[in-house]
Amino acid sequence: GKADYIGAFAVTGGLEEDALADAFEAQHDDYNKIMVKALADRLAEAFAEYLHERVRKVYWGYAPNENLSNEELIRENYQGIRPAPGYPACPEHTEKATIWELLEVEKHTGMKLTESFAMWPGASVSGWYFSHPDSKYYAVAQIQRDQVEDYARRKGMSVTEVERWLAPNLGYDAD
Repeated sequence: GKADYIGAFAVTGGLEEDALADAFEAQHDDYNKIMVKALADRLAEAFAEYLHERVRKVYWGYAPNENLSNEELIRENYQGIRPAPGYPACPEHTEKATIWELLEVEKHTGMKLTESFAMWPGASVSGWYFSHPDSKYYAVAQIQRDQVEDYARRKGMSVTEVERWLAPNLGYDAD
């Protein structure tokens, strides 16, 4: 067989986002508060996109001659994908903890996970890199109880806990 790899990443638009937004709020400056949040979100997304490009062209180097237009980048016309826990291809949020542990995210960046696995600061992005040319985004559809039981066993979690995290994807009534 051919060896293949996956990678992980976690980036943020800045640890000072909340403090700066709060300062504008204290001045009753809603416009600049909103702009700080929006710019921090865009910066985090841009950093994630830039890092993925560097992975493709330099670090893993599987697309060293890639030269895409902005439109092609928006349409994701590149090799590989970067799905994120909590989104349709990886709906289960607790997998963020795997990324945090693997990369020692909090130690290296100051980013944190809440009890519900939301990222702090809010303007943050994390996910996985898949480089295989056949990698495509997809949405996890409805899953059945036998799949939940198998997943719970492999994750070392209770079925009830997995049902909680995958509630939107359950193809059965968990009650």
